Amino acid sequence: MRKILLLLLVLPLAACGTKSSLGLKPGQDLPPAPYGREVQPTASELLEPPTQAVPERSVELRTRSEEREDDPYDLPPPEEPNR
Repeated sequence: MRKILLLLLVLPLAACGTKSSLGLKPGQDLPPAPYGREVQPTASELLEPPTQAVPERSVELRTRSEEREDDPYDLPPPEEPNR
């Protein structure tokens, strides 16, 4: 029992030191260029998310409280059938 407890305490520590930077291993190539693209993207271009993945905020924040408009979809919960 004591060995199992010690193992459970040591295992998380063993995974802490395995962090390293991303990169290609020696002899490894980048994936092929996307279909229809003649130029092979670089590793940094592949790691950069496209604009659609991280859109810019286009909604203005409210600066003062305003009366809410009537919401046609704000319906009361349905009634439960009588049993």
